[in-house]
Amino acid sequence: MAATVKATATSDTQPRRADRRSGVHALVRQVGGDLLAASERRNLSAFLTERLSKMVPVRSIRLNEITSTMPTRSRQPVRTRDYVAFAVPVKEPGRQLMLEASFDARGGPDDWTCQLLEAAASLAGILLEAERLGTTPARLTSAERDGAAPLIGSSEIMGHLRERVERVASTDFTVLIEGESGVGKELVARQIHELGRRRQGPFVAINCAALVETLIEAELFGIEDGTATGVRGRRGKFEHADGGTLFLDEISDLSMAAQAKLLRAIQDLTVERVGGTSVRQINTRIVAATNRGLAGLVDGGLFRADLFYRLSGVEIRVPPLRSRKSDILELAHYFLARHEGRGRLSMTSAAADALIAYDWPGNVRELERMIEGAIATAESRQIRVDDLPVSLRGDYGKVLVAAFQLGDTMRAWGSRYARLVLEKNAGNKRQACKVLDISYHTLNAYVNFRPSPLASQPAVAGERSEAVSQG
Repeated sequence: MAATVKATATSDTQPRRADRRSGVHALVRQVGGDLLAASERRNLSAFLTERLSKMVPVRSIRLNEITSTMPTRSRQPVRTRDYVAFAVPVKEPGRQLMLEASFDARGGPDDWTCQLLEAAASLAGILLEAERLGTTPARLTSAERDGAAPLIGSSEIMGHLRERVERVASTDFTVLIEGESGVGKELVARQIHELGRRRQGPFVAINCAALVETLIEAELFGIEDGTATGVRGRRGKFEHADGGTLFLDEISDLSMAAQAKLLRAIQDLTVERVGGTSVRQINTRIVAATNRGLAGLVDGGLFRADLFYRLSGVEIRVPPLRSRKSDILELAHYFLARHEGRGRLSMTSAAADALIAYDWPGNVRELERMIEGAIATAESRQIRVDDLPVSLRGDYGKVLVAAFQLGDTMRAWGSRYARLVLEKNAGNKRQACKVLDISYHTLNAYVNFRPSPLASQPAVAGERSEAVSQG
């Protein structure tokens, strides 16, 4: 939450009795002006505590979030000789906030100060709601949501994925994200963090496959100073993510021993540093990801069943790119736009067709790298089929490009394809017509066509007209 704001209590800052009566109005007027002038609705609660520190003789004032690891406090006002606290109304279920102020023991809060702080707590609730809406525009309307989401794609399957991400983000449950390598699992994890109540906290990502077995505990849980010669104490990833989200990528690559240590931390939300003697409570949301099905690994004895059940309460499956081919061109144009500093580039229709025909085993990551390679090697401002990698062109290059180089006419190409479809349908012409979506007369015209010795030359105007009349 907002950092503590300190002020010095002096006789100059103590308002006169006549000025005190308008204190609430002055506070609303000042903070309301900041609200209207703010280009982004962020840190509005900081405006409030800053103004309050100048209006009342406090030593410190802050908005304090009461987490599950802190003792539960009553929502009733608290007032002692040098401390007051008022509950802040918030709409998010399970969230508790208090506006807390401390004073010099010699000059504690009077009734006017308490009245002003109580009104300020109610105002803080309004500002926090405005701040929440300002930092999560993706929740306002479907059009804004689709435009703001970093998960590019307009297909139905991506719409379902976004909806599930938004529902999951509103909770604090552990999430397991499954999907092939390169589909964008980390993007999904970041979206969960950005749409959740922990968005103000850190997002810490760690690749479990890259962890050295002997250093896993120190990386995850930290190490105490002086544990070994020359070793300096440091926090682990769990502590770095306190108040935010810890993303454990490729969790299936952890050894069985590491899985046991991780299970304890996730289960109790406590960590013990290497060389330490005490446990530390943490308030961290866990989001794990894997490119291999954990259920299958559990059956094969390669992954702990208890850790799997701890992680898999809420699962999200990210679809591969080949199952949402309607998103390929949208993604390609998005990646092209990211490199407009090199000049605006476009893509020919033939190149676009080649992208759609490819199966993308490397998914979105492969598409992004391919676009970058085409940008680097393209000889013009248009990306053509020849600018694409040979591996990507695949059958598209073997079939269509070869036919182009042979100088095939449209009728010759169509005739060969029609005869192939007819053969695949055991000579049933009516079934072949349904597959080709053409009339019976047109099918006969293609099947009976025999290319002349000059078929490798471009078709003449009369031949093109006849083909159009028959098609």
